Amino acid sequence: MSHLSIAKFGGTSVANYAAMSASAKIVINDPNTRVVVLSASAGVTNLLVALANGCDNEERAKLINEVRQIQENILSELKDDRLVRNKVEKLLANIASLAEAASLATSPALTDELISHGEMMSSLIFVEILRELNTQSTWVDVRNIIATDSHFGKAIPNDQKTQENSTHMLKPLIDRGELIITQGFIGRDEQGRTTTLGRGGSDYSAALLAEVFNAKDVLIWTDVAGIYSTDPRIVPNAKRIDTMSFSEAAEMATFGAKVLHPATLLPAVRSNIPVYVGSSKAPDAGGTWVTRDPQPRPTFRAIALRRDQTLLTLSSLNMLHAQGFLANVFTILAKHKISVDVVTTSEVSIALTLDKTGSASSGISLLSTELIDELSQCCSVKVDSDLALVALIGNDLHITSGIAKRIFDTLADYNIRSISYGASTNNVCILVGNAHADAVVAALHKHLFE
Repeated sequence: MSHLSIAKFGGTSVANYAAMSASAKIVINDPNTRVVVLSASAGVTNLLVALANGCDNEERAKLINEVRQIQENILSELKDDRLVRNKVEKLLANIASLAEAASLATSPALTDELISHGEMMSSLIFVEILRELNTQSTWVDVRNIIATDSHFGKAIPNDQKTQENSTHMLKPLIDRGELIITQGFIGRDEQGRTTTLGRGGSDYSAALLAEVFNAKDVLIWTDVAGIYSTDPRIVPNAKRIDTMSFSEAAEMATFGAKVLHPATLLPAVRSNIPVYVGSSKAPDAGGTWVTRDPQPRPTFRAIALRRDQTLLTLSSLNMLHAQGFLANVFTILAKHKISVDVVTTSEVSIALTLDKTGSASSGISLLSTELIDELSQCCSVKVDSDLALVALIGNDLHITSGIAKRIFDTLADYNIRSISYGASTNNVCILVGNAHADAVVAALHKHLFE
């Protein structure tokens, strides 16, 4: 098994007929790829989520039609779509009745059932695209393989059960030399209900299957040729990183870089299975390998940028009782489910950055009046918004001399609101105004990377 690769194609890689055909050719050209994990076609999941949230007849018809159109655009290009069209029509009919149910009453279980249809459709169509390229493949419902708990929307896989299912159902197919096409993002709980694995779930599915099969590697095919030293839209000179460590990738993802989220690669990390990131649009352009211990490991690896940060400065009202102050503050924040990114502290005051982007999905303001009122009982509260967090990611930053000087020399012309250095060996975080964020990233990249 260890020569086997698991390939995962994201939404943009299966967005339309051309993208699917390019992805199919990648699979055909790599004899090691025996298991292919697919996301829903780009745009479909968002439409299904909107339907799952419940909406009126008119809106519902419009959304279902948009889903249908995305799949229709691919089906209409097939030479013979009769076989698969019936299956897709059935799924679209399911979507319509589930969406109707959701308009009466929404539920997390119903949402997962509805959302899973995107992956079902893209994977069925992909089998046909391979067939037209004279390649036989076997469609597998991944829900029969990936067993999870019942935490809808963010289900946790049961590794042992998943392993047993794979041994019974997938291994015989692989041993016969079959090419397996399956879905990312979804699983099934003990009651037989469909669950989803949360954001980035397709990467997670691929990593889980890689672990189960003790695969040689996980190939993540996306719309960028690897991971870059910073966002190429901000710094056109950004360079691709050829190899990087899981811990560096984790830092980058944590700080908002649109790369793999290593939480989603946990099974591969645990089992030390290398992960490759490449572009399905340009498979020959190369990509990035993420491994446990790549060499060399440069002092500076990448710069990540996260906009829309809020700085909360809390000062103790009572100097004498400062010892319980921090504990108090964090208890209040935890109670309001606020996760804190970067903390800088002095004896009687503490500055915290909060990530506004994280909670945008729930549509509630991060700093509710209840929270501010509660904090105001024990400290004075000052809120600054419109800030951006620049994270400089690298290795052994805490024991390399001269780092702070290089950073501060580069940023002499900018106002730095807060800096966090020394807590992690892998990053230095700098808080600056949103307006200067791009310039700060470009300056650091020029002086430290180019």
